[in-house]
Amino acid sequence: MNNNSDEQIVIQVATLSDVAEWDTYVSAHKLASAYHKFSWLNAVKHSYGHEPLGLLATNQSSKKIVGVLPAVLMKTPFLGKQICALPYCDVGYALADNDDIALELQQFLTQQLSATGGKALEIRNIKTEPQSPSSLENQKVRMLLPLPNSSEKLLAGFKSKLRSQIRKAEKNRLIVSLGTNQTLINDFYTVYTKNMRDLGSPVHAKKWFEQIVGAYEESCIISVVYKDNTPIGGGLVLKNAASASIPWASTLREYNKLAPNMLLYWSLLEHCADSGINTFDFGRSTYEEGTYKFKKQWGAQPQLLHWQKFDQHGALIKEQLAATSPSKLRPIAENMWKKLPLTITVAVGSTIRPHISL
Repeated sequence: MNNNSDEQIVIQVATLSDVAEWDTYVSAHKLASAYHKFSWLNAVKHSYGHEPLGLLATNQSSKKIVGVLPAVLMKTPFLGKQICALPYCDVGYALADNDDIALELQQFLTQQLSATGGKALEIRNIKTEPQSPSSLENQKVRMLLPLPNSSEKLLAGFKSKLRSQIRKAEKNRLIVSLGTNQTLINDFYTVYTKNMRDLGSPVHAKKWFEQIVGAYEESCIISVVYKDNTPIGGGLVLKNAASASIPWASTLREYNKLAPNMLLYWSLLEHCADSGINTFDFGRSTYEEGTYKFKKQWGAQPQLLHWQKFDQHGALIKEQLAATSPSKLRPIAENMWKKLPLTITVAVGSTIRPHISL
């Protein structure tokens, strides 16, 4: 394959021998997220058995990596195969030296879709250019917060109301513990499963989080908030070079008056600011809705998520609008799920969750 610079670019599916070079490229790319690390593909494979399709673009002359595109081939019962870049997170676009190489990577992935008999290719991209508020209405965004080089400076930059909410949690004698040991994984999972049941959503298996921690190693941190010895809040952050993302955060609603969510997020922001992280990704929200406003109070700003789905020929598949009939069943299913015993929601959720790419 050739791009406009007339240099021959070879694209292939990455193997385990490419991991070190892959992660070196990702760590140096300004648009990379923690999900772009090869660790995400490894966790998906070892947790759920889906086949990684990480694409590697190499300049034949220099033998240097000039682009990567992480993706996963998912096999879903009754629905067939699809390729997703990336499942279980907000983003999964190509990182490349230029736009031509990024396009070649996406075209190659479309060819993989045809070769594997897949029905659709989903690319979870972003819009890096500024957007007007009107263009963001009802849209999904991720919330990004620039961090100073110390937690002291970060705290000083918060409004007094926000600082008082953090102090409220401390005054309520909540304590927080950070790390990646099995006890913290277990306590995080306890909070996560209860919260997801109350939201009416199926959960990941505990094995998924254990694999995430094992794959990311020092690039992962868990925070758990306790009331006495009871875990009431938990969050997990993944890091890549100078950026960090929080894909999962939960608190138990019966303790919300004690402000555990404020202490949870502060503990992780404090850790990141003191660990050389300069951009914190709060994750996906709908513009101007509840979770968006919570993240905005920390100073985070929206970046438009641009998810697209393509068929085997690379043609864009138009998704159904949210107001169509399938969504009318969602509140009914959620209400039924909320009434189930926790053990049932964990067992059933862990079975069906691998096949849900969101």
